[in-house]
Amino acid sequence: MTKDPALGAEEGKTLPADLAREADALRPQLHRYAARLVGSVIDGEDVIQDAFARVFATAGSIPPGTPLRPWLFRIVHNQAIDALRQRSKRRSEPLETAFDLADIRAVGPEDALIRRDTVRVALGHFAELPVPQRSAVILKDVLGESLADIAALLELSVDAVKAHLSRGRARLRAISDVRSEVAPSPSPEALNFAALFNAQDWDALRRLLADDVRLRQARRREISGAADVGRFFTYYAEYPPVRIEPAWLEGREILLVSAEPSGAPSYFMLLEWRGQKISLIRDHRYATYVMDGADLMPAASR
Repeated sequence: MTKDPALGAEEGKTLPADLAREADALRPQLHRYAARLVGSVIDGEDVIQDAFARVFATAGSIPPGTPLRPWLFRIVHNQAIDALRQRSKRRSEPLETAFDLADIRAVGPEDALIRRDTVRVALGHFAELPVPQRSAVILKDVLGESLADIAALLELSVDAVKAHLSRGRARLRAISDVRSEVAPSPSPEALNFAALFNAQDWDALRRLLADDVRLRQARRREISGAADVGRFFTYYAEYPPVRIEPAWLEGREILLVSAEPSGAPSYFMLLEWRGQKISLIRDHRYATYVMDGADLMPAASR
């Protein structure tokens, strides 16, 4: 059997064992935070990949005794803010970071109903909140962090966190959850890829790869080049059978992956094309947590 790339090898470096274990265990929670902060499960995973690159780069400089959980959340938080700033620059829009205060009397003991309703909020709606409110609501109502820990992460007072939490909750309640968009039909490229994949025509799929194609997978280092990326299909030839079908997520065409014969989708792939060739494959086989909060839309029939 072909050897699959090892877990935890994104940067080709070795992390201290305790940090490696805790970072990997926290990855789903870190993604939940990042995805809601940037308003996208896809971009949230990019934030996690870039944040973990920082983790690998700075692990040797962590002072002994540093609590790893808040340290990891801080790195992911900063990476997400950087991503939002880059997005704002591309759109020529300012990143809203005003720390306006609200009536903190509305924040009382933790209410399980508030948490349940917040977790169910459409992921993209978090992006309509100012960043401090967004962070406070996600950390408190989605991840269950304490007010003191949130204040430390955001470098605010507890009263300021309460203010942002109160106003953020109020804004989320005011956002309509009506969804009116209709998914487009699948592209010919996606239909062709799915048909070849489901037929296990791996050689035909390899012929679709651009010479400089890249493959990105969570917990693996990025690889490039048609010869190396072509082994991606060799792995799938040896895995238990799966089936893929086109769908839409956050306005982007994806390929949902389900266990045979008719299991529910457990993760997705995202392809980028250059003409008729694949230039990038993002495979979330090792990051099934990205499906948490994903607002999937089945592709319309052609």
